[in-house]
Amino acid sequence: MVNKKDTARSLALKLLGQVFDEGAYSNLALQQALSSSNLSEKDKGLVTELVYGTVMRKITLEWYLAHVIEDRDKLDSWVYYLLMMSLYQMLYLDKIPNHAIVNEAVELAKKSRGTDRFVNAILRKLIDTELPDPATIKRKNKRLSIQYSLPVWLVKKLIEEYGEERAIMIFESLLVRNKASVRVTNPDDVETIKQETNAETSLLSAVGLVKSSGHFAGTAAFQEGRITIQDESSQLVAPTLALQGEETVLDACAAPGGKTTHIASYLTTGTVTALDLYDHKLALIEQNAQRLGVADKVMTKKLDAREVFEAFGADAFDKILVDAPCSGIGLLRRKPDIKYNKETADFTRLQEIQLEILNNVCQSVRKGGIITYSTCTIISEENMQVVKQFLTDHPAFEQVKLEHDRQDIVKDGCILITPELYGSDGFFISQFKRIV
Repeated sequence: MVNKKDTARSLALKLLGQVFDEGAYSNLALQQALSSSNLSEKDKGLVTELVYGTVMRKITLEWYLAHVIEDRDKLDSWVYYLLMMSLYQMLYLDKIPNHAIVNEAVELAKKSRGTDRFVNAILRKLIDTELPDPATIKRKNKRLSIQYSLPVWLVKKLIEEYGEERAIMIFESLLVRNKASVRVTNPDDVETIKQETNAETSLLSAVGLVKSSGHFAGTAAFQEGRITIQDESSQLVAPTLALQGEETVLDACAAPGGKTTHIASYLTTGTVTALDLYDHKLALIEQNAQRLGVADKVMTKKLDAREVFEAFGADAFDKILVDAPCSGIGLLRRKPDIKYNKETADFTRLQEIQLEILNNVCQSVRKGGIITYSTCTIISEENMQVVKQFLTDHPAFEQVKLEHDRQDIVKDGCILITPELYGSDGFFISQFKRIV
């Protein structure tokens, strides 16, 4: 996919095609392409900016382009993505002069005869004419959709969920690039590694460090297994299990293993069994466990979480984590392409899957044992509604009220972190205890 003659912009254009035409995940496509690229670190940074930025602002960019392109369907998709990527640079990257943006775009367009003249004309028109103002759009949801590059269904959903004022704060926060965030594997090392990496202490996690930007994975601390990449919000999950060290634990939806290895770090004689449906994801969990020095505490098994009871039987585990499959709405800052996936909006089907998993795994936890249920979404159908339904269906369980020093993330005995509060992922954590 990557060839040695790729420039930053030509590689970014290829990746946009993969994301928009082939359904590739932007973060994974970028990671794979940049790892095999000969580009300089500066150019790799530009590729990342162009891909994430164009994907993040797609709806806004399309609205502007609709005012200067008569018939988008007549254009090859790569030409349209080239125009989107160029407009993104014009509107949002102050350091790149417009003439340089146009020249680079025209060069890329020369691979198709005559396309360079068309691209030049469109970009010149965008530069020479005053762009329309989204604020003039009369319909509120449509206006907010264009302003914040969110599908109308998601604008409506978040306003329903949080009210207009807070929803707009969430919308604004999703346009701010995510922080780099790590978990320090030994709590005693937090201060030392903070100094080494020039990072800041997380406001959410006692073992978390954050930077506004940076490449933690390239540090000695990462190579030595003293830190691991994990968002500060998801670092709050494993501590809720209150592990003493000797427990038998299940991580029912484990890949890529961030929470599995965090659980394992609390264990002495205990073990954690990590499940996933795919071999390559299980391999990733094993690699992470090895690098972090907890491989002796981690066992992996290829299994659907909805078949735990059939595989392990009753009373098999002291504690269980269900970090359930979800819409991922809390991850939009890191994975902006999620919002364009129609399946993301199928909250009813997602809730069914989440309850199917809980209904099965709860049969394998011992009396007195606990289940932590977490998601990386901020939608109530996948969170509080699941909690209430599970408790209604299972009188043998009661809710365990969770607490945190930051009172603004505690709601109805659960942890609910929305992205605007601390610049982290959006996240939800709840807990149940088997009492009968």
